[in-house]
Amino acid sequence: MVQYMTTRLDTSFAALSDATRRGVLEQLGRADASITDLAEKVHMTLTGMKKHVGVLEQAGLVTTKKIGRVRTCQLGPRRLEEETAWLERYRQRWDERFDALDKVVEELTRKEKSDERKNRK
Repeated sequence: MVQYMTTRLDTSFAALSDATRRGVLEQLGRADASITDLAEKVHMTLTGMKKHVGVLEQAGLVTTKKIGRVRTCQLGPRRLEEETAWLERYRQRWDERFDALDKVVEELTRKEKSDERKNRK
C-alpha cells in the first residue's frame, strides 16, 4: 500500500469526519464557549470534549485560551479555502458526469418514444 505524507487537507478532513467535532464548530460559529459548556451541551465527559477540541485545534480550526481555570474555545483563523477548492474541483467533475448522464437518459427517452410511435402505426 502506498503511504502518503499527512497534509493539511488530511488533518482537516480527519477533524471534520466526526459529527461531534462538526457540532463543536457549529456551536463556536454562534459564540465562543468553554470546553465545559461544549461538553455539557452534548452530554460528554470533559476529558472526551478536550480530546475533540484538541483534534480541531491541531487542524487549526479552533483556538483555545485559558483564563484562570476556564479554557475558552473559538473558531480558528483558518477559513478552509484549500479544502473548499479541493471539494469544488470534485464537485465540478461530478456535475460534468451528471450532465453527460442526463444527455444519455434524454436520448434514450427520445428514442423510446420514437420507437413507441413507430410500433403504434
